[in-house]
Amino acid sequence: MRTVRLRAALPALAGAALLTGTLLSTPAEAAGGVRIHHVWFDSPGSDNRSNKSLNGEWVQLRNTSRSAVSLRGWVLKDASNHRYVFPDVRIGAGKYLKVHTGSGSDTASDKYQDRRAYVWNNDRDTATLTRASGTKVSSCSWTTRDPSDKYC
Repeated sequence: MRTVRLRAALPALAGAALLTGTLLSTPAEAAGGVRIHHVWFDSPGSDNRSNKSLNGEWVQLRNTSRSAVSLRGWVLKDASNHRYVFPDVRIGAGKYLKVHTGSGSDTASDKYQDRRAYVWNNDRDTATLTRASGTKVSSCSWTTRDPSDKYC
């Protein structure tokens, strides 16, 4: 009799565990697991608009999911709507990706906006990451209370 009760209970327990796992993993999968992780908005040294100084400001994304995510068409923008649209880029599972303001050679871990002027304001600003559809994925804001960078 005990065995029958246990066998009858097992499918219900397995179904509940499966349902719980599905509900918990769905929001992370829907968001792609990609978040703004760190912003260096005030490049080191004087703001002389050199390429080195421009590349000293960047936004770092982190993929917290267990699979690679395509960022094709996603947008990284500031409060003034300076927009960087991601080309056909993938960020690997558990990996980081920096988006620099200036020019450089794109790699798997570093992308360049090829701008000749600063994007991120030193006194206050907000970095926002959206999908190609316009759905907000992540944002990070700072004010003058933050020294030169902000972990989000």
